[in-house]
Amino acid sequence: MAQSMTGFGSAEQGGCRVEIRSLNQRFLDIYIKAPSFLNQHEMTFRNVIRDRFSRGKFDVSISLSGEATAGLKLNKEVAGRIFNALRSVQEEFAIPGQIDINSIANFHDMFMEQDVSYDIEEIRRVFGDAVDNLFAMRDREGQLLVEEISRIVGVLGAMNDEMKARSAQAAPEAAARLKERLMSLVDNQEIDPARLHQEIAVLAGKSDITEEIARFDCHIQQFREVLGSDGIIGRKLDFLVQELNREVNTMSSKSVDYKVSKLAVDMKTEIEKIREQVQNLQ
Repeated sequence: MAQSMTGFGSAEQGGCRVEIRSLNQRFLDIYIKAPSFLNQHEMTFRNVIRDRFSRGKFDVSISLSGEATAGLKLNKEVAGRIFNALRSVQEEFAIPGQIDINSIANFHDMFMEQDVSYDIEEIRRVFGDAVDNLFAMRDREGQLLVEEISRIVGVLGAMNDEMKARSAQAAPEAAARLKERLMSLVDNQEIDPARLHQEIAVLAGKSDITEEIARFDCHIQQFREVLGSDGIIGRKLDFLVQELNREVNTMSSKSVDYKVSKLAVDMKTEIEKIREQVQNLQ
């Protein structure tokens, strides 16, 4: 099932609360904000997300309260090094005064957070529940995106059918206009009919968009097939959006018919709507 890259999931139990927000992004980026004593478990949390998602920016918040909070513990080894370093500086530069608690209070490195009471397995379970809730929300949002994109693809298919019909009608009209223009340029002088028809055919061929219409139809069919498939489809659809845009741009540049040009502009508007929606799909 296609997934949206935007979503939110949270879970809470035993003083532990986990919130995860995800946004659309080309690659996978994970930012975790948690008490420092959980740093040693950060890779575990990251791997849980990597196992479930392939793209997106993830902002993770792990907060603890009540019994599952962290306290401060003196790192005696670091404190001793700080004290000795201060004493060496004092002796080296003959600095008067006493080295007391005020002298070392601002050296935060000598303190480290220590858990008072927490269960890492419980925190992992809460984290897993938050990931499950995020996954479910991204699934729901993804289904809505697929439905909306499918609707717009249907509109584009109908517009391309209209383009096909108008192009077929416009071709003889354009040929007639070209013939009239050429006749006026030669000022009713004798002209070889075969050469005239040849020139008209060359000019008409330059404005023919039959191939572009056929390729557009093919891309629409591919779009529908990808939308109906499972797994990661965002990048595939992004490529097809570029191809649709390329064909319509060519139709617009080659056509000499006002209605075809206007229809091409309308098609580009619908393609842009799809592009915006596809950016949110994993």
